Amino acid sequence: MKDAYSLILAAIDGGIYRPGDRLVESELAERFGVSRTPVREALQRLETQSMLKRDGRSLIIATLDHNQLAELYTVRAELEALAARLAANHATPEEIRVLAGMVEEDRKMLGDPQALSRSNRRFHHQVHLASHNRYLVQQLDLVHRSMALMARTTLAAKGRDAVSLDEHQAIVDAITARDAKGAEDALRRHISMAYETRLKEEARRVVDIGLDE
Repeated sequence: MKDAYSLILAAIDGGIYRPGDRLVESELAERFGVSRTPVREALQRLETQSMLKRDGRSLIIATLDHNQLAELYTVRAELEALAARLAANHATPEEIRVLAGMVEEDRKMLGDPQALSRSNRRFHHQVHLASHNRYLVQQLDLVHRSMALMARTTLAAKGRDAVSLDEHQAIVDAITARDAKGAEDALRRHISMAYETRLKEEARRVVDIGLDE
């Protein structure tokens, strides 16, 4: 059975709890069927990792401001590009076939942004593993944990899902060809496009909020 930390993190990642939501120790203990002590320890750990922040005596899920978003995508682009380059050099034939299969399976999910979002995380994690560098994988796990603080997936933007899968295919093609530079560039372009889409969506959301006031 997963520990309280993993359960809470999975709930945040899965959208059960979203940025700005208040996390109550007793409610979490009841939801996950654990005692309050491990929940308290898990919340303290998440606060230390900046996943949670204090609001008086309460803990709420953190949100990312514009600058934090830029910083996160900058680090993500560099680390993921490195993972793709290493994957092109070190991925086994079996790992490459798994990556290719993921892209094909994901095409069946077009139009379902939440399902694609989950599958997208699996695809990227598989690229990380294919790098065969445990320290890089650990750092990318931390980065992707912070990605859970984004309330919406860019895959919900019109047309982004199909384009994103084409970008995944380009990454797989480069890894298959053992083209390290090509894989690095393809992954970097993929993150850049995702970031650009998110900026557009955030700008649109701000305008919509302004119109409602």
